[in-house]
Amino acid sequence: MKKQTLLSVSMLVVTLTLTGCQSAYYSAMEKVGVHKRDILIDRVEETKDSQQESQEEFKSALERLTTLIDFNGGELQDTYNQLNDDYESSLNAANEVSTNINKVEDVAEALFDEWSDELEQYKSASLKRESSKKLTATKRQFDQLLRSMRSAESKMEPVLTSLHDNVLYLKHNLNAQAVSAIKGEFTNLKRDIQLLMNDMNKSIADSNKFIEQMNSAG
Repeated sequence: MKKQTLLSVSMLVVTLTLTGCQSAYYSAMEKVGVHKRDILIDRVEETKDSQQESQEEFKSALERLTTLIDFNGGELQDTYNQLNDDYESSLNAANEVSTNINKVEDVAEALFDEWSDELEQYKSASLKRESSKKLTATKRQFDQLLRSMRSAESKMEPVLTSLHDNVLYLKHNLNAQAVSAIKGEFTNLKRDIQLLMNDMNKSIADSNKFIEQMNSAG
């Protein structure tokens, strides 16, 4: 119950941060010379880093489960405990990725709204047209990045569900027969993790491309 309560509080804090508090944060940062564009680049970097961290956690869990599957005698409890730790770490890493993607999307929306509003302030038609073109191009680049991030994010849930099921099953059936019973699920899990790795690699590459484009245009 305590763990669920702490999780609920954490989610509430995240929700508040991503709503009204963000507007105040952006305004405060503007006053010290840090613009939404800079914050967006930083948050894309943070998301990329968290994706790389989550990749390592999922790989570790897969390796631990492989060790269990290849079990041919010995002490299972230690390996199970490590697998459970790997699952918890994977879950935390996945939550961090989702939080970071939400923060990326939030600041991007704020940036594009501001940019669009500022178009009406131009007196020069040519400068307005040029800025509008850049806004459209940047939006298109960002939409591609966000789709890539969300695609990778969507593949984390089935992997986490499968890992949790395996951990839960082994918790009360820690023996050679139980290990044999989960072998059928292992092939699917291995495939799902590989698909996740592929999508995350694409998302990371798209993040690097977007950051490069933003820096070159700045």
